Amino acid sequence: MKKIILSGLLVLGASFASNAQCSTLTSLNENFDAWKKIDKCWNAESGKSMLYNSEGKITFYSMMSSGERMILSTPKMKAGTYKLTLDISKNSGDASLELFSIGSVSDAKSYVSISKPSAITGTKKSYTINLKNDAHLGFKVLLNGIHQAVYIDNLVLKAGK
Repeated sequence: MKKIILSGLLVLGASFASNAQCSTLTSLNENFDAWKKIDKCWNAESGKSMLYNSEGKITFYSMMSSGERMILSTPKMKAGTYKLTLDISKNSGDASLELFSIGSVSDAKSYVSISKPSAITGTKKSYTINLKNDAHLGFKVLLNGIHQAVYIDNLVLKAGK
């Protein structure tokens, strides 16, 4: 009986310790260079497509599934106004980026659009983000063709004024 209780406490303690490492942030500066796979404090949704880290950047890849919902979510951010900058590029075709405030990555009803979809052109994007509550910031990429890819790198989210 003591072993069962002790085992349960160890599992519970490990669960709290792993969640504590994903605390709510007030800024973010990520170049993805040290990532081997998607960081455990981030969330990736790719459906039938692929969303992965490769060569120090995040890749959204359509494979044979154009129009698939692909969203990368940051760790939870404190409520407030932020300046977001990121490097973003694509390999071909039409693609767009839309930003979301996400209360809970496991609850689709908590995904609230905070920017209209904008065409991915050039290599840099900049936004002013206003999070009304502590929330994850979601990056939704829409690829309109097969074997298309969008790349995100050098993501910086810092408190704005």
